[in-house]
Amino acid sequence: MPDNRSDIRDFLATRRAKITPEQVGLPTTGRRRVPGLRREEVAVLAGVSTEWYTRLEKGHISGVSEDVLDAVAQALQLDEDERTYLFDLAKAARPDHRTPPRRKDAEVPPRVQWMLDSMTMSSAFVRNGRMDLVADNPLARALHAPMFRSETTSKHGRANIARYIFLDPSAQHFYVDWDAATVTTAALLRAEAGREPHDRALRELVGELSTLSSEFRTQWASHDVRIHHDGIKRLRHPEVGDLELTYQSLNLPLSNRAVHDLTIYTAEPGTASEDRLKVLASWTATQSRSTATIRDPRQV
Repeated sequence: MPDNRSDIRDFLATRRAKITPEQVGLPTTGRRRVPGLRREEVAVLAGVSTEWYTRLEKGHISGVSEDVLDAVAQALQLDEDERTYLFDLAKAARPDHRTPPRRKDAEVPPRVQWMLDSMTMSSAFVRNGRMDLVADNPLARALHAPMFRSETTSKHGRANIARYIFLDPSAQHFYVDWDAATVTTAALLRAEAGREPHDRALRELVGELSTLSSEFRTQWASHDVRIHHDGIKRLRHPEVGDLELTYQSLNLPLSNRAVHDLTIYTAEPGTASEDRLKVLASWTATQSRSTATIRDPRQV
């Protein structure tokens, strides 16, 4: 069982620092030495003693009831993703929490690949919790061509969004809002670390990124978490130019334990981005037909 007390301590302390007394209706008198709320103020809001909350913030979360954790989550105004992360940390810290068998990556069923390939006007891919792309359709490969061509992909044999964003300088050009992408990516990995504290490959990835990227170290230290993932993505594609796309990630249950998301990128109808995506889709379809013709033995 991993010792996650430092994660618990830093997560609770950073959440507490983000809340001002005014936000929770507490009086503000005198000079304050800490940003955000004091420990005793969180204790009052959660209905527990200061000594108890201080012990909790030091990482001693084992044995804490769900009701009390929920009260602390409300006091710290945690959102749904943050609350889930806190409960994941508590679960991992329980003495009776047995180490699960080593997690194996789930195979992507053929029906999922068929579904991806049927989305001819949308970029679609499946990623695991470590941000590896485990399945994709032709338009996804064309849209994310800089990532698939990246040395971070060829070196490891599989495209990984986190490696590309933090370790390939070209990502800062490809992602128009690169700073926001680093925040979201680190937060997604932080949430996965809470779910899967025994995942050796995840720990190795975090160690690699921490060693090689100062930006990742900064974002990882913020202890922000994110589970639900959707919004607007602006990309600067080398072939078709700037694209503003809507993306949505949906949970895709491929196994009992491992998390997989289906992520779909589409363009708003009637926009220049839709026209450019159509050009990319048309080019991709032409390339696919050419490849199929060459491989068809009847054409040889």
